[in-house]
Amino acid sequence: MARGDKALEKVFRRHRMDDFRWIDPKDIVVSQWVRMKCMFGCDLYGRGGCCPPAVPSVVECERFFKEYSQAVIFHFHKRVRRPEDRHAWTRGVNARLLKLEREVFLAGNERALLLYMDTCDLCKECAGSRMECNNKQGARPTADALAVDVYSTVRKVGYHIGVLAGYDEPMDRYAFLMVR
Repeated sequence: MARGDKALEKVFRRHRMDDFRWIDPKDIVVSQWVRMKCMFGCDLYGRGGCCPPAVPSVVECERFFKEYSQAVIFHFHKRVRRPEDRHAWTRGVNARLLKLEREVFLAGNERALLLYMDTCDLCKECAGSRMECNNKQGARPTADALAVDVYSTVRKVGYHIGVLAGYDEPMDRYAFLMVR
């Protein structure tokens, strides 16, 4: 397991991000099957500027993660009453994470880059492409949009994750912050 940075951990806690684990980016599992699931299993494929195919290839994603020596996985556990409630909750968490990313960057971590825990969803209506995005500065992909096998990766650091059979089950969501 990767060693943490105590000063950054204080920043995380100040942003109410208390459930996190450091990971060596070499332990982030990037897999072609994840991209295939995006292409042939997600209704957002091709509809947004932060989802495939508007993101780097799987090979480019692998290379991207290799450029880092430290990363953090943030865990979020939530049960929602109605399926549509998930989007409002994740939008709020992603907005908080974006503020955290900014503070980590301003603390001297010029490589800081957040990978949202759920689709970007910053705008009420997505422009549909990265070039036409109305919030280019805040838009971020998810880890799985960058071909990360989130299941295998979070299990490596001891987190629980499983396939949910219904929206009445509690969710375990994960955001990644690439640091240095």
